[in-house]
Amino acid sequence: MDDVLKRYLPERSVAPCLALIRTNGVHLKIVSRRHTRHGDYRPLPGGGHQITVNASQNPYRFLLTLIHEIAHLLAFERFGRQIKPHGSEWKATFRDLMLPFLRPDIFPERLLPYLARHFKNPKASSSTDSALALALKSYDPDAEEQQYVYQLPEGAVFRLYNGKVFRKGPRQIKRYRCMEVATGKLYLFQPHAEVELVSET
Repeated sequence: MDDVLKRYLPERSVAPCLALIRTNGVHLKIVSRRHTRHGDYRPLPGGGHQITVNASQNPYRFLLTLIHEIAHLLAFERFGRQIKPHGSEWKATFRDLMLPFLRPDIFPERLLPYLARHFKNPKASSSTDSALALALKSYDPDAEEQQYVYQLPEGAVFRLYNGKVFRKGPRQIKRYRCMEVATGKLYLFQPHAEVELVSET
């Protein structure tokens, strides 16, 4: 497990993550990328715990996701299954678990202010915190090739990973209202949604 984690995590985070995994009886599965989630947690029959995390060449996102899911495990064990999955108990647990990792020998100094703001009130996913999500994406191996909704001009037509095509509309507070070309239905997109430009008008 140590050798596997070294491929996915920042070097200085491997030992404490391994300790959390072993102490809490976690069966960790690293799976191919899923566009709808970074990871998940579920209890196993017999009292074990399974956590899946998307394989990623971005070690900082992998670390956040792993600790996010371990926080679910610990929050449910400490406070019971009746709590909300991303309620106050989980937020406090996630914050406490992450605090020892928020150091410049683990995360780049440029990321630390975004993480500090995020952990004042952690969200259900780092992807719903646009500022943090964009900062994390800048450390993806293909960062220079990525294109996001916020970069496109209004009226531009773009395609998602699933092949659906949309026309970009105006910004509404934090997100962009976009119309699916095939159906005319309206959807709200986070500024950092990854897209493929089809045409600018």
